[in-house]
Amino acid sequence: MHSMERIKTGRCSVELVVACSCLVAIGMRASGDAKPYPFFEPIQPSRRHQIVVHGGEANQAPADSRPALERCIEDGLEWAEVAVRLTRDGQHVLSHADRVSAGSAQNWAIGERTLSEWKAVDLGSQYSPRYAGESLLSLREAFALAKNRLNLCLDCREVSPEQLAREILEAGMEHQVVVCDEPVLLKRLDAASGGRVALMAHWHPGTDITSWVGSNHLSAVAIEVSKVTADVNRAFQALGVKVQVQNAGSSDTAENWDKAIRAGADWLQTDLPEELMAHRLWQQLKVRPVRFSLHRGANRYAPENTLPAFTKGIRLGADFEEFDVRTTLDGKYYLLHNDTLDGKTDGSGPIATTASSVIDSLSAGSKFGKPYAAIKLPTLDQFLGVVAGKVDLYFDAKAITPEALAESITRHGLDERTVVYQSPEYLLRLKAINPKIRALPPLRSAGELDGLLSKLHPYAVDADWDLLSRTLIARCHAQGILVFSDALGKHERIEDYLQAIDWGIDVIQTDHPLRLFRAMELQNAGAVKL
Repeated sequence: MHSMERIKTGRCSVELVVACSCLVAIGMRASGDAKPYPFFEPIQPSRRHQIVVHGGEANQAPADSRPALERCIEDGLEWAEVAVRLTRDGQHVLSHADRVSAGSAQNWAIGERTLSEWKAVDLGSQYSPRYAGESLLSLREAFALAKNRLNLCLDCREVSPEQLAREILEAGMEHQVVVCDEPVLLKRLDAASGGRVALMAHWHPGTDITSWVGSNHLSAVAIEVSKVTADVNRAFQALGVKVQVQNAGSSDTAENWDKAIRAGADWLQTDLPEELMAHRLWQQLKVRPVRFSLHRGANRYAPENTLPAFTKGIRLGADFEEFDVRTTLDGKYYLLHNDTLDGKTDGSGPIATTASSVIDSLSAGSKFGKPYAAIKLPTLDQFLGVVAGKVDLYFDAKAITPEALAESITRHGLDERTVVYQSPEYLLRLKAINPKIRALPPLRSAGELDGLLSKLHPYAVDADWDLLSRTLIARCHAQGILVFSDALGKHERIEDYLQAIDWGIDVIQTDHPLRLFRAMELQNAGAVKL
């Protein structure tokens, strides 16, 4: 059939099917029959459009693994979509892949090994050394992890419907789970659970909505983004059915997120939850309540101080990106936080005694994750060439002379888009070379402020978070000085962000942008209690 040809179902076109369904649904709603399934809301206050992360945060951890689910919880996301399969001994485990490598020359289908045999296989190390020891996650383990923290969309690849129903109910997860499968298997699960488990199936144009939902007892539907419309969504929602819009691969774009949101989708499935969250937030906010800096780039989503981390930060809408610069044996400048190559690369030893030719041969991403193994440490010039004009720079001058720093920044036309963090003495030398480059000294006690004002009068101070107060920030503002602070470690909490925003802080530096986005979201909605 030609793609532009209207699809027929009996005597009704798709448009007529939807219209008829809407009329029936409106009648049901008016009589009080259409009641949405009471899903648990992990995030309160809840969002109108919730995010369903494909495989958990599978771009930063092995898909369907414990770390992938934990990252969803840490980022304040509502749903993780995971695939469910049976082992040889009939145990449900999570795995999108039918076959999994268990080492050199070993590649088995999930159903070829028992659960205990799979538990002996270290699958985490195949992704990254930081996930060493992680094995396939059983469904029961996933339920224990997600309980009261994260909802799960179970994509059934090979399951026992009756056993699955029993496991969901025994775990008390019936309000945190939706099961997606073919209708014939969903009916078995529905019967086994006594109708207590939410069911979801894929809808295709041409299917009568009302009869299809009713005959299959559906609480949710999945629709490809190319097929979603506002009329279709309204027809399902009038029946009390949640609509999940599928975005995958090349369809996972801002244009399609906007399409799904305009159509009124309840759940948005994505592989890029961090970018979707940012995109949606910047549409909601007329004015940002605070600016933010990403520490070593978006280091939660890509290897720190690498070009993927910085380009990710730009896509997240960062106001500043913080980076560290060090010098090699032969006088070349690279982005690296530590003074040694250990830990952040597959090399070792001090960078100051290593030649640039060696640095260029190292991986700066293999320890973060296998997909990033080819990533290198960028030179300062490479970095500046990529980010120039796209974001302001927070230059941590770890090991570079003021003269070399000023030359690089000026050559790339970034004099007035860069703040430099270093000691007051260093910044005074830099100011004498190029007064346009903005100084950002540390402020570790309130008593240091007067000395900084008289000696340097910087653009801003980087205040210790425990030093922050409404009085200190107002005192700095009265002198025309901005206040930056690092919410790293114990202060990476929504409550702490909101407090600092209320006090009037100018820039918050973070490793957890989605937590900060949530604080901005709450502040914008007026849902703030301090």
